[in-house]
Amino acid sequence: MKARIISFLLFLALLWAPTARVHAQSPDSGDVFLLGQDYTLAKGETLNGSLAIIGGNVLIEKGAIINGDVAVTGGNLSIIGDVYGDVAIIGGNLTTSGAIHGDIAVVGGQAVLTETAVVDGDLATIGGQIKQDPKAQISGDITHNAPLVEIPQIPNAPEAPNTPNLPNIPTPNWDANPLWKMANVLIRAFAVGAIAMLLTLFLQPQLERTADAITRQPILSGSFGLLAVVATPLAILIMVVTLILIPAAVVVALLVPLAWLFGIVALGQEVGERLAKALNQVWQPVITSGMGTFLLVLISGLIGIIPCIGWLFSLIVTLFAIGGVVMTWFGTRPAPVNTLPPVEVPPAA
Repeated sequence: MKARIISFLLFLALLWAPTARVHAQSPDSGDVFLLGQDYTLAKGETLNGSLAIIGGNVLIEKGAIINGDVAVTGGNLSIIGDVYGDVAIIGGNLTTSGAIHGDIAVVGGQAVLTETAVVDGDLATIGGQIKQDPKAQISGDITHNAPLVEIPQIPNAPEAPNTPNLPNIPTPNWDANPLWKMANVLIRAFAVGAIAMLLTLFLQPQLERTADAITRQPILSGSFGLLAVVATPLAILIMVVTLILIPAAVVVALLVPLAWLFGIVALGQEVGERLAKALNQVWQPVITSGMGTFLLVLISGLIGIIPCIGWLFSLIVTLFAIGGVVMTWFGTRPAPVNTLPPVEVPPAA
């Protein structure tokens, strides 16, 4: 069914979205992606682009128009205006009394269609429910949960003739070769450095905000990182057990490596800036970020080769990186500032 295909494509779009540019909440600004924030398209406004929200609620007021797809994960979506595109909601609820000119896919949630709702497309749910007013109009098909696909039986293959035993071919143990390990570290450092230069072109303010949070509050950043590393597997396990939140569990599982990469690039940008100051040089932000990230990953990888204790440095860097991303929501908001109340000193006797 077309709606299930659309839901899968929008789901992949959500996974790609953290690497895209973050736009402000204003109409006519192209694609919009937000983490942990609510979004409202007011009456008379038009958004010419797709809308993707993770961990937030969306309201499309009457008279508002979206010319693009809408995808919401872990939040509620209310549509009173018009949407000219497909709609997908994962782990949340959809309420519409407007017009949706496209397909609807609901995963692990509920879709409520009021008497004025109009859907010019198919509607499919996976682990969810549909509440439809009798006057609501749906021009396409309605599918509750995806049907199972029958796998045809495979005919028995003829038995292969016995072949003589071949001598075991010795294989080199690449993992035990320190030169091969160093080559792997160097290749990984070049790859992450190239990604850092690409991210800096589009997300430099977000990277600077994350790096600032890590350098100003390293202990708090490390604590957030440790909490995320410990709590994420437990949260994913709970989502998997509930069955209907399995798609959300996949999103969370894939956000962890993205958070690590984003935090490493933010730290690398800080390392590059300090290196440039030490050398009395003025580099472009792209060069600064790429060089700093390359050196950070290279040094961390080379230290990691040291037996027994090498992993500790990489773990500390990982906790700082993930913690800074969690504190700033991928750099979309400033880190919380610790403000202590003034301490009253009693007057001297």
